[in-house]
Amino acid sequence: MYYYLHGELAYVDASTCVIDCAGVGYKLTVSQITASALHTKLDTKIKLFTHLSVREDGVELFGFSSTEERECFNHLISVSGVGPKVAMSILSTMTPQTLALAICTEDIKSIAKTPGIGPKSAARIVLELKDKISKDIMVAASENRNTPLPKSKISGNISEAAEALAVLGYDKSTILAALRDANPAEDVGEIVRLALKRLTK
Repeated sequence: MYYYLHGELAYVDASTCVIDCAGVGYKLTVSQITASALHTKLDTKIKLFTHLSVREDGVELFGFSSTEERECFNHLISVSGVGPKVAMSILSTMTPQTLALAICTEDIKSIAKTPGIGPKSAARIVLELKDKISKDIMVAASENRNTPLPKSKISGNISEAAEALAVLGYDKSTILAALRDANPAEDVGEIVRLALKRLTK
């Protein structure tokens, strides 16, 4: 129903904010990471992307600082047993990038550090989202072809994997080191997962 809200930030605390849009105050539930970034923007114009949750116990509007944060939220609530509040708890302790890294590298321990998330729930998140997140990274890489990479040293599937790692924020030298033994015959997603495991050791 709402794609984003653009207006003056009237109030913010650790988990909520209010945006004044043409005299109407919209209360949004936000992650602690987003709330922290908003504290310096009181009484200024901001834009938050939104998700409207309609449940039997009420209607709640969630706000996100970026489309990436909202996309991670939507992925998380698609996992069985993970509701909006748990998803926001995860996004309060992990950025979209660190969450994607944890899922791709099957780092269950990092996800399980979130309050309210145990090892079983973290394992379920990894199991159900690993392929989706890997695919999203590939898509983002294909849309960001301006990333400068040493193409003379990498090609084919390895080149695509390198672009995906660049999307995640790694520099060229780190990417080359992570892909030095990569098998170009492997699936791109698998090359990325193996590279991330090496980078997070």
